Amino acid sequence: MTGIGAVTPLGNDIETTWQNLVASKSGAARITQFDASGYPVDFACELKEFDPAQWIDRKQARRMDRFAQMIVAAARQAEADARLEVEPEADRIGASVATGIGGLKAFQDCYDVLKERGPDRVNPFSIPQIIPNMGAAWVSMELGTRGPLSSQCTACAASNMAIGDGIDAIRLGRADVMLCGGTEAGITRVGIAGFSAMRALSRRNDAPDRASRPFDAGRDGFVMGEAGAVVVVEELEHARARGAKIYAELIGYGLSSDATHVTEPDPSGENPARALTMALAEAGVGLDEVDYINAHGTSTPLGDASETRVIKIALGEENARATPISSTKGATGHCLGAAGAVEAIFAILAAERGVLPPTINYEDPDPECDLDYVPNEAREADVRISVNNSFGFGGHNACLVIARWDG
Repeated sequence: MTGIGAVTPLGNDIETTWQNLVASKSGAARITQFDASGYPVDFACELKEFDPAQWIDRKQARRMDRFAQMIVAAARQAEADARLEVEPEADRIGASVATGIGGLKAFQDCYDVLKERGPDRVNPFSIPQIIPNMGAAWVSMELGTRGPLSSQCTACAASNMAIGDGIDAIRLGRADVMLCGGTEAGITRVGIAGFSAMRALSRRNDAPDRASRPFDAGRDGFVMGEAGAVVVVEELEHARARGAKIYAELIGYGLSSDATHVTEPDPSGENPARALTMALAEAGVGLDEVDYINAHGTSTPLGDASETRVIKIALGEENARATPISSTKGATGHCLGAAGAVEAIFAILAAERGVLPPTINYEDPDPECDLDYVPNEAREADVRISVNNSFGFGGHNACLVIARWDG
């Protein structure tokens, strides 16, 4: 991994995001993108002062849904960080970009115009703004990559899969470099109303910054977040030949399915644990060698308890208790299809910088969640091997194992 870029509720670049994360800041606040008064939930983790024109021509930006704008911004940052020069015939550079929903705002706007003004007034860009693959497509068009181009739409596991699929493209010899990541812009009227109707969102309207509380006994649902995040994944000798800075090595990727429920996780934890076991086996990492886990940890009652069981099953009880775990969704909220890529970057930086980000708002221990969740304050640690877990609605499970690069 030779480059990283992100726009998140904690900042519109990597350094601002990281500094706010390790300072235990929350990105939650009242919703500003629409009038949420009267909604069951009126807060979320939005981007602050995001201006797509910083990265995209204004005319082009108007043709994109917000989810596409955010991933192009992240890709531009990652491209610059990697000092990657995309040549006009860049057929060995590709993109693998995920989203859980796609252009939800464009879909909502299209429906509003159709209902109020009729079919002849619908924006001709509506369909290209809505369809989920356009995050990946815009990255390719804006940066000029002509290698493999794919888009994953597997709910909250999607961007972990995008990274894993990008690695596979390189392993199979289809590309030398892949820009991998995820994006989501679901903080819309239909997004907030729909997730509220499911009772998936926290309803702590009186204290937004304390609402996302992964693994805490008082958790009552997740906080909607939005983000775009990209990692540049590169074949090792290609990176060395051009003198690239190497952040980390992705050494394991595991997938499984719960086959259990449309939204609830496997209550036993056994099926998602298979994804983590597969990733560790591919990495050749011993169960006592994991130094840090960035958990999926959404702040839902069922999800966090299930993930605790997943970690115990995959690592064994003794190793699970000795491994520090944090859920950074306490700070960023749940960025849905972008979550895996955002958190992969956090796992990379934890290893590179020797700092474990905290699980904020952890106040009351839950007997079902009894591991070390790095509560409330960042912690210095020697991290050689880190894990990133992502589990999505419908039973999609994807885990990554990342090794610090020591040359």
